[in-house]
Amino acid sequence: MAYSGTLCPRELGWGKGGNWEKAGSSRSRPGANFLVRRQPRRATAAGDPGAMGCTRDAILDALENLTPEELKKFKLKLLSVPLREGYGRIPRGPLLSMDAMDLTDKLVSSYLEEYGVELTALVLREIGMKELSERLLEVTRKGHAAAPAGIKASHQTAANPASHFVDQHRAALIARVTDVDGVLDVLYGKVLTEEQYQAVRVESTNPLKMRKLFSFAPSWNVTCKDALLQALRDTQPYLVADLEQS
Repeated sequence: MAYSGTLCPRELGWGKGGNWEKAGSSRSRPGANFLVRRQPRRATAAGDPGAMGCTRDAILDALENLTPEELKKFKLKLLSVPLREGYGRIPRGPLLSMDAMDLTDKLVSSYLEEYGVELTALVLREIGMKELSERLLEVTRKGHAAAPAGIKASHQTAANPASHFVDQHRAALIARVTDVDGVLDVLYGKVLTEEQYQAVRVESTNPLKMRKLFSFAPSWNVTCKDALLQALRDTQPYLVADLEQS
């Protein structure tokens, strides 16, 4: 088995025996009694695909451990728990009809990987699934701890936000970025949720838009900041070059 740089939940002993499952399970052909290899899940946000896919696996495994009644309680509680500033709720109608896999995809796309895990663990605790909540957090922590040195260095950089370009030049970027909508289009679906994207766009001037964009930065990791920097390089290359030389 190829090593992706990050240990997935099933490699850590959580789930149905590695990446194999009975073909008669809920996501394979009914009636079969042989084993098939799971296809890797698609990562939807910027960053290391291995780590992103493992985060998604961890959330899915936690939700699949719930009974139908517990999954219903999870979705109802998700509608009422406090959310971080800048994040919106998943609409009630679509949410209540989702199965575990659809809900996992929605959590990751709406709240990104880091906050998606944190929110899932919070809701699990709120519905009385404390052990499952702690197990989810433990698995994701182990997965990140198993990353190679280069990935670990990135996370260490994230812990020191002042070292990143977008933090060092925050004031200048707020004042001087002129194509904010172009930046937003690059970040949409990777760093920004639909609600965040719209919240920035409704601001009346470019500086106000950039201030609103930076208001979401406390929840970003270094991968998100790297994505913003790349978006700035693509849309404002001369500004970035000038700031790098200052």
